[in-house]
Formats: sequence, structure tokens, C-alpha cells
Amino acid sequence: MAERAGVALTGSERLPELVGLALRENRKRAHLLVSTVLGKHVPQRPAVVHGAGLELGRRVRDLLASLPGESADRAVVLGYAETATGLGHSVADGLDAPYLHSTRRPVPGLTPVGGFEEEHSHATSHLLLPADPGLLAGDGPLVLVDDEFSTGTTVLNTIRELHTNHPREHYVVVALVDLRGPADRRRLADTAAELGVRLDLVALADGGVELPADVLDRAERLIAEAGPAPEPPAAPAAPLVRVDLDWPAGLPDGGRHGFTREHRARLEAALPGLAEQLAAAVEPGDSDGRVLVLGFEELMYAPLRLADALAERLPGGTDRVHYSTTTRSPVLAVDDPGYAIRTRLAFPAHDDPADDSSRERYAYNVAPGADPARRFGTVVLVVDDTADTPALHEGERALLGQLRRVTDRVVLAVLPSHRPSAPVGPAAPARPLYGPEFSSYRADEVAWLLKDLTGVDLEAPTEEREEAVQSGGAHYAESLPVEYQPSPEYQELFHQALRVSARRIALAVGTVAETLLRERGPGLVLASLARAGTPVGILIRRWLAAGHGLDAPHYAVSIVRGRGIDPAALRYLDAHHRAADVVFVDGWTGKGAITRELAEALAGTGFDPDLAVLADPGRCVRTFGTRDDFLIPSACLNSTVSGLVSRTVLRSDLIGPDDFHGAKHYTELAGADVSGAFLDTVADHFADVRAEALAAADRFLAPEHAEERAPDWAGWAAVERISTEYGIDSVNLVKPGVGETTRVMLRRVPWRVLARRGAGADLDHVRLLAAQRGVPVEEVDDLPYSCVGLIHPRYTRGATGASGTAVLTKES
Repeated sequence: MAERAGVALTGSERLPELVGLALRENRKRAHLLVSTVLGKHVPQRPAVVHGAGLELGRRVRDLLASLPGESADRAVVLGYAETATGLGHSVADGLDAPYLHSTRRPVPGLTPVGGFEEEHSHATSHLLLPADPGLLAGDGPLVLVDDEFSTGTTVLNTIRELHTNHPREHYVVVALVDLRGPADRRRLADTAAELGVRLDLVALADGGVELPADVLDRAERLIAEAGPAPEPPAAPAAPLVRVDLDWPAGLPDGGRHGFTREHRARLEAALPGLAEQLAAAVEPGDSDGRVLVLGFEELMYAPLRLADALAERLPGGTDRVHYSTTTRSPVLAVDDPGYAIRTRLAFPAHDDPADDSSRERYAYNVAPGADPARRFGTVVLVVDDTADTPALHEGERALLGQLRRVTDRVVLAVLPSHRPSAPVGPAAPARPLYGPEFSSYRADEVAWLLKDLTGVDLEAPTEEREEAVQSGGAHYAESLPVEYQPSPEYQELFHQALRVSARRIALAVGTVAETLLRERGPGLVLASLARAGTPVGILIRRWLAAGHGLDAPHYAVSIVRGRGIDPAALRYLDAHHRAADVVFVDGWTGKGAITRELAEALAGTGFDPDLAVLADPGRCVRTFGTRDDFLIPSACLNSTVSGLVSRTVLRSDLIGPDDFHGAKHYTELAGADVSGAFLDTVADHFADVRAEALAAADRFLAPEHAEERAPDWAGWAAVERISTEYGIDSVNLVKPGVGETTRVMLRRVPWRVLARRGAGADLDHVRLLAAQRGVPVEEVDDLPYSCVGLIHPRYTRGATGASGTAVLTKES
């Protein structure tokens, strides 16, 4: 490069250790800085590649720690496609910060929240496609990572774009090498002053590139003289082995749509097992040759970490295992020890690119060339499923075919490309709500993944709602019933029931909490089904704190029968926690409709659909405190025992695709609020029932009691029998159990109540409500529940009269 093109590097002593020079086949810029520690063009030991990024991340952390009021905990890292996606991810590891990288791959259904141009590149347009647009909306330092910092143009384009929509006070630019000239340094400083921001730069080495005035012409002549890159010699095709890695469900394969701290923890936990799988595919015998883990364009980080883990697993792996990736960059290859790019494999793009860049792709320094010592015995190609196309496998020039001619064994590992579950848009990100601004619960007790609709008029008379729902004119979640205001007599029944059942509830809470802790581990994340599940989630959280010192995160999420669970809430949980740690919690089961709804909604998401409840009279879940149908006093009331929060609402004119489902906060009912009293009364019994709860959890988890926990859906069968016997066309109008019957009396138009003969005080409040609404209570035998509430099966307001009282005769 120095002799023929007149290009030379000058600068700090470390610079030659980090980069070499090559010629681009690009009229915009003749030279290419070829990093020896990036893992893009030059195979390198993975610990060196990851270590360079970690070192930069630690330097940024030290910088932020030295600044008053600054903290690495508030930082977000943004890397550049394609070359710096893995470097940026490694810098984020060193900072332990959330990460996002730009992408040149448009994703159907996703709208970019930003973009910028890289003028000198062969593929100029960068897109920003975070699953959570809020990732870029914070006010902490933004750390921008690229492999080299030559002119600063790309960084300036990025900062200007992002600062317009998400202004912040501090930007940190990170690169392996800083090669700016004086004019470029002044331009960056002037931009920082113009925007009124602080801008720091962190690099491992600095220097400059000396270019003759006619460098583009010289480069063009040299490329023409070199001619096409030599083809690898003909050789028998090496064996091709496909390995299906147990990649954790829901874990992103990189930072294209964002990578959080929780994602990082999941990956670290999974890497040893993934390396074990790769090692078995790499070494079926006694091979001890060199191994190359080859990534794919923007997919740099996952292959890097797999390579690092594989190096730890294989004998002598520290020296044997190397890492690099394929690229879009066309570079001249010359098989000379003094040149950075010795060999080149050119192959058709196999990811069906939608942009306008060249469809040819390259793998450099993979073929051994004239030096047999550079041969890799095994190449492990890691791609995502978007790139696992016929173009990867078929044809003489396909990448897999070429790899099989230059090595002894090819292993193909395909990762699931992470696809956010809903479109990304420019709207403000959905964020949790907390008390006391929303709900009467303390902020540390629950984060509500709901949209505040407090100012919206949503209430309708019960009779109007029932007629609209049964006629098909509306869904029950599109409006709210008028909140029932309990009479003094009914309020006294609630307090009496609470006094009688508090210990029993505490035992059920403890049994569920201990069972979950033993089965799922101390990283539990509670997601209660709003709103009946919310006090239960708070009680389980209190138990874990009191008995085990755990501070379990707790969220309230909405699920709507026939519409599924809130997808925005699931995206939030997936972005902030391991899906496998999330436990969905409710108060009780009826016939099991919500249990089925939850299982269907969570299929294929990585979340565990096993619902945990205090009481399971429907016998449809495996994690419960009891299967007895007993009164949980929180079922007696509406918002006044649930933090003054309404039922959840899902209506298209109020809830957008990026919004959580909605709910209201009834601050005007604060005088009647017993939410805190309910929680405190139950929690006062925790110490008393602890030994019983531990014993119950031991019993549930014993192998000989496995059948006891298995659902048999006896409740659903009973509901179908009752529906047939009473001529009710829809099982949705049959509400079994004391909790569901209470809801019928408070929210719907009841037809009658079936009570198990001899049921005692657990039904006192039901009988009182039935008397107030003129609803008959019919005692029956052979009922698996304490009671069943029947909604009027053919309701119109004319059928019940203006008062809303129920018809007293069975209709067919």
C-alpha cells in the first residue's frame, strides 16, 4: 500500500497493532482500514475481539464516573451497521448498558424511528428499528460506537438526527482508532457547541492516513492490474453438518431491535450449553485443527460470543478458535504476507436484500491461499433464519459450496432472527403507571402496564352493556360498568368475610409463592392479570420479601377474553426481563376460559403459560394454593379492593398498536377504599402459616403427588352440563365459583344463582346481592363449586323491566 498506492498510517505506537491497509473497490474512498481486532475481515481469536470492546466500554465507564452527576447506569449504546455491530455490543457489555445498532435490513411491518446517511460507504442508508422506541428517549449519555473515526461525518449525521427528536446533554463517541485531521476535529467541536451538548471521544489509538492527491486513480490502476481474485482450487466437497442450537426463545440474536441488560443475562446463562452443542458438531472424532466461527454481515455479536464460549470448551481452543464475519465491502485481495486481505470468497447475497446495494458478498482470509498453515480444519457458519435461503446452499458460487472446498468440515448453525411482535412506530413508548398517581397501591408494590383513561367517559348502565354484548353490537371490554357502591350492610359482610378467611388466604399465598420459588428460582417476575390478580401478586411479592428477602418485580397486565393478552405489555416484559422468569398470576379460576386464553396468547412467545392462582376450583391449572371454592374477599368488591383501578378497556379509538390496554383510576372513591386493609390483614398471618405453606409446597413438588397437581378440567365439564340443562347457548354466560358469581352480581344482568346445598357463610354476600337485585338462589346437589352465577341468556331490557331485576322463571 505504501509503495504502490502511496497510502500510509501515522500516529501512536499502538496503531499498527490495531489496523492494516487494503484497497477498496469503491470510487468514493480508495483505502480500507482493516482492523486486526474487529473480527470482520481478519480472523482473530474471539477473546481478543470481545476484549477490545470491553476495554473501550470500561474506558467510557471510567469517563462517566469522573463527571459530576453522570452515571453509566443511564447510558445507552448505539452501534453502526454493519462493521461495528459486534464492537458496539461488546462496548455495551463493558458498560452493562442497553444496546441498539443501526441496520441496512428493512424489516416488513416495522417503521424506522430514525435514520442517517454514511456518505463514503458502499451502502449508505442506516435505519433505526428498536422494538421499544423509548430506548432512545432517555436523557442519559448516548454512546455511539464505530470501528474507526476518520472524518466524523457519520457521527454528526447521527447526532443531528437523534438530537432533533430526543435531545440530550451528553454524547460519547467510541472507536478503535481516531484518524481525524484538524479540520474534522474542529467540525465536531463546532457542532457540539452549536447544539449545546458535551461530546467526548474515546479510542484505543489515534493517528492519521496519508493519501496522495491521485489516490483514487492509483487504486483503480492497481485493482485492474491485480485482476479477478483467484478461485479456490478444485477439491472434494467437505462434509456439511447442521446443528440446531437451543437458542433461548425470545432472546434477540443481536441489537438490531434492541438488547437489554436482561437479554445479556439470559445469553450469558445460555452460552455454556450452546458451546457444548457446537463442540459436539465440530469434533465428532479426534480432530485438533484450527476452527473458524464465521458470522454473517450485521450478525456479528452472537457468533462472536459463541466462538468465545467454544474456545473455552475445546482442548487448546484459546489458540485454535478464530472468528470473523462475511461482509458487503468489496476489497482487493492479494496473497502477500505484507497485505491485510490475502484471499477472497465472493458469493451471491443469500438474505434476499431489499436495498439497492450490490448483491455480491465476501468472506476474506477464510481460504488458506498459498500458505497451508492458514487453513481452517472446520468452519462454523452462523446465520439467522432470514439468511438460510436456497441461495446459501445451491449453485456453484453459493457460500456453503465455496466453504466446503476450502476446509475439511463445515458446520451450519442457524439462529432465529428476532422479530418484534408488533409494528414499531414513532409514537411515544408505553411506560408503566405507578401509585399514588395511578392507583392507591404504593409505587413499589406494582407497576401497571396500562394506559390511563381516567378522563374518558366509559361507564354505561349494566343493562345497556349486557344488551350490546349479547346482541354482538359491542365487546364487554369496550366500556365499563358503573362502579357498584356497597351498602353499609354489604361492607360489613366484606369485613366479616375478611376476618374469617384471612388466614386461609395467607396459607394459599404462601403455598403458591413457595411452589413458584422452588420451581422457577429467585429471579421471579410477577405479572398479575389486572385487576383481580393484582392484590394477589402484591401478596406473593410481600411473602417473597418477608420470607426470603427477595424484591420481585411485579407488573399488572391486561388480558381480554376473545382478544388475548396485551401485546404491548408482553413486549415490555420481554424487553426488560427474561421471558422464562415471568409468572402470570390471578386470584382464582372459574371454568378456565382465561387459562385457555392465556395459553393461546403465549404460544410461541417464550413466556410460560402456567397460570398461578390462589384457588383453582375449575381444576385447570397446576400452580394453586387450594382447589376449594372459597371466598376470597377481594372478589366481593370492585375497584375499592383493587387499588381504585377499573376493569381494563380495549377499544380501537382509544388504544393504539403501541399502547397498553387502558383503565381508569377512581380517585373519587378513596373514602371507601379498603385495598390496603385487605393486603395488611392477610399479610399479618404470614408468620403463622409459614410452616404449613412450606409443607404444602413440599407436598406439591413431590413426584408421588404429580397427579394431584395435574389439571383435569372438571370445572369446564360441569359448566357444559349446566349450560345444556338450563338451555343456555353460550358457556360464557355460565360463571362458576364464588368469585365469578360475585362478578355476575356486580357487573352483569344475573338470571339466577345455583348454590351447592349446605354452602355456608362463604355465600352470605352472594345471597345479599341476590336479594337486592331480585335474583333467585336455587340450591342444588352435585355442584363442584360453592355456587354458579347464570347471566340472563337472552337479555333485552324489555325482558327484565326498567329496574333491571331478573326474570324469575327458567326459559328455554
